[in-house]
This record gives sequence, structure tokens and C-alpha cells, in this order.
Amino acid sequence: MKKGLGILQWAEEDRPREKLLSKGKSSLSEAELIAIMIGSGSRELSAVDLSKVILSYVDNDLNLLAKLSVNELQSFKGIGEAKAVSIVSALELGRRRKESTPGKHQYLRKSKDAYKAMIPILMDQPIEQFWVIMLTRNNKVLQKRCVSQGGFSGTIADPKVIFKRALEDMANGIILVHNHPSGNKKPSSADLRLTKKIVEAGKLLEIPVLDHIIFTDEDFYSFSDEGVL
Repeated sequence: MKKGLGILQWAEEDRPREKLLSKGKSSLSEAELIAIMIGSGSRELSAVDLSKVILSYVDNDLNLLAKLSVNELQSFKGIGEAKAVSIVSALELGRRRKESTPGKHQYLRKSKDAYKAMIPILMDQPIEQFWVIMLTRNNKVLQKRCVSQGGFSGTIADPKVIFKRALEDMANGIILVHNHPSGNKKPSSADLRLTKKIVEAGKLLEIPVLDHIIFTDEDFYSFSDEGVL
């Protein structure tokens, strides 16, 4: 690398944008891809070197980078609000691309299928969110609905909202999913009480609750698998 030189002083084939055009996107490093997003660096560092500093902060882990907020990114000298927003937006777009499976229907046969279906949505989420997966009679996914989101310590889901959405989607069954950003997959007493309440409401409306998944980035807890549904 041409450390100490501005990008415009590099050989043209080494500049990130030109390198992408001439050699293709796969030829670029993560730092070079981020450099294209932010456009310019600081007085002391080129865009690529500044990107390397950011990546070094997260141990070159793109999953950890995706967890940084706009404010956290702005703590790096040379990263203003617009650049921080560009990075956050690009990583969010990548997450949504993983979720998109055009031309394919998702069928959930076991708890791990439900966990995998929510990875593109809940991975790296810093706040707790409560989602409901709406299913047909043969467990094909109709919709995934966020019914509540809260702070770092918890969120409260309203059974009335859950079943209003389920009736609108004409769901034959539902799977509850909420994340624990702390990484602790063990259900709290509040989780157990809420699940029981929603299960009972589902019985009355003939919309069974098939499972409740507690999602963490590393693993999950299935109420059904553990026999506590």
C-alpha cells in the first residue's frame, strides 16, 4: 500500500474505484470497499487507511462493524455524519439482501428453520425486537411482522396486536421470535408469562402458537424443543 500518500497520488490501477472498474469488485479488500463508500479520508489518512483503522477497531469482523451506530462511527476522526450513514446503510442493504430469496417459498419444519429465517433480520440488532412469523397450514411463511421493539433491556409484545396481524394475514399458525442482544438465550420469567398468555389466546382464536424462539447471534432457545410451550 502507498501509506502516507493521498489516493490521487496512487497509481491509477491501485485506486479503489479504478481498481473495481478494471479488475472487478472481488479484487477489492474490505478496506477498499469501505473507502469507496466514504469517498475521502482525513488530512492524516487516505480513505483506505481510515477504513483500515475502523476495521482494526472491530478486529476486521464485518459482523461487529454492522453493530456500530452512526454515533459510534463518528468517533473516528474523518468520519462525519454523512459518511457514517453511508456505512450503516450499505451494511443494512447487505443484511436485507440475505433475507431476499426471490422465487423461493420458505417452509419451516423445525425450530432451527425458524432461527435461520430470522438471521438476516435479527443478527447484530442492538435493541430487543419482537417478531411474529405468519404461517400457512403446511408451514409456509406468509409474512414476518415486527410487532414491538424496545430498548437494550427488553420489549413488550401485545397479544391483541399479534393476533390482529395474524387475522389480517389469514395465518393458520404463528411462531413468536424475539432477540436477546445480551447473548443470553435463557427465557426470563416475563418471557414465560407472555408466551403462556399468547398461547392461550391462540387456542381461543384457533391460530396455534407453534413455537417461541429466543434469538441470539450465536444460538437460540426454542420453547417447543424444551417442552415449555
